[in-house]
Amino acid sequence: MTEQSEEPTHLPADLPEGASRRLRELEHGLFTSDLSVNEFLLIKEVGFHPLGFVMGSSIYHIGLQTRKWGASQELDKLTAAMYNARELAMNRMEEEAMELGADGVVGVRLDVNYYEWGNDAAEFIAVGTAVKAEDGASYRNKLGKPFTSDLSGQDFWTLMQTGHVPQGLVMGTCVYHIAHRGLGQALSSIGQNQELPNFTQALYEARELAMTRMQDEAEQLSATGIVGVRLEEKTHQWGSHTIEFLSLGTAVVKTSDEVTLPRPTTIISLDG
Repeated sequence: MTEQSEEPTHLPADLPEGASRRLRELEHGLFTSDLSVNEFLLIKEVGFHPLGFVMGSSIYHIGLQTRKWGASQELDKLTAAMYNARELAMNRMEEEAMELGADGVVGVRLDVNYYEWGNDAAEFIAVGTAVKAEDGASYRNKLGKPFTSDLSGQDFWTLMQTGHVPQGLVMGTCVYHIAHRGLGQALSSIGQNQELPNFTQALYEARELAMTRMQDEAEQLSATGIVGVRLEEKTHQWGSHTIEFLSLGTAVVKTSDEVTLPRPTTIISLDG
């Protein structure tokens, strides 16, 4: 680990003015957190102190893209929109964390909201709790940013016991149009048990693209693995034949061969 670099003294330009007062109060010793009491205790036990609840937001206009009724294909424009909007929200959350001098952000959540006043727009939100190492060492990743992780406090505690450190919340997305079945195809399968290869291949390819892009992000962080991977499927407002696959996980790197096995009795008593 390296010594903590000098922290920025000015609020980043793309954060709202209202954030400055909230962050100044956090810098003076007050902390806020969405961690449960048990998670707070476990974060402290592995040597981190919560600094404050940080967030980032982006309201993004989702463009239109044509698609062929009978063809399965990735919708590049929609894929780019869903990825870029989340990236903007994540970057702003990281900027708030950097303003507080944080080493990382734990318990990160990514949400998408739609409002009545904008059917073609969505708000992308990233929230989490900024934390700082109590030993004065820096745990920032190779890009010089605070690490981000969607692990729970319990999982973060367990991960640190194994000699691994989070590097970043990595993601991959793919918006895919799944071809409609022709009349002949539909009639031929009536009353039959059979695989639908067109649907199978389309969904398989879409998931593969999302997973591969998540792994590419982890490679950029020189991670040795990704934990807590989940694959989400959402149709948003596009209809049943257009779907987004979002792959998420926490990229980690092994920093020590010394492993402290978790104490089951401690975990049980905290969760119970």
